[in-house]
Amino acid sequence: MPPGYNLEITGTAASAGDANSQLLSVLVIQFGNAIKPLLIFAVVPCGMCGAFAALYVINSSFGFMAFLGIITLVGVIVCHIIVLFDFVEEAHERGESMCESLLDAGMMRLRPLMITVGATIMALLALAIHCGPLWQPLCYAQIGGVALATVVTLLLVPVVYSFFVLDLKWVKWITIEQQAAAA
Repeated sequence: MPPGYNLEITGTAASAGDANSQLLSVLVIQFGNAIKPLLIFAVVPCGMCGAFAALYVINSSFGFMAFLGIITLVGVIVCHIIVLFDFVEEAHERGESMCESLLDAGMMRLRPLMITVGATIMALLALAIHCGPLWQPLCYAQIGGVALATVVTLLLVPVVYSFFVLDLKWVKWITIEQQAAAA
């Protein structure tokens, strides 16, 4: 920049940055750990890759509607992972081991997740086919993103979570026996 000029980010870009930092703070407080929110946001790029792949397959350009589809996709992905982590935490409170908690959470969430994802994909497919070219990028971006993010959520998130607990020990997993011994 020439002398006397400065660059300042304002408007929606600044608001988006503030909103993201507030969301991260809320998730850290909710989970009591900084690693779990990072695991939640680690799946978002996978969903975006699925959205971009779907747009590429249908030969659609990336415009405002596709961008809007990706933004709403992020909310769906975060919601699915938070519910999965909630099931894991509830199983942990009941005294289950980490492996049992992850397996139970995956199995208990499989049917509701597949029903909601299937219904979402079918509704978006109908919207894309019957409502014309305006809605197609939004619909196909969400379809691709939700499909890939669902697979990643059910398969990769438990593996990465167990890696942070067992190998890196960045997330503490205290069993009932360990709590009793500490008391």
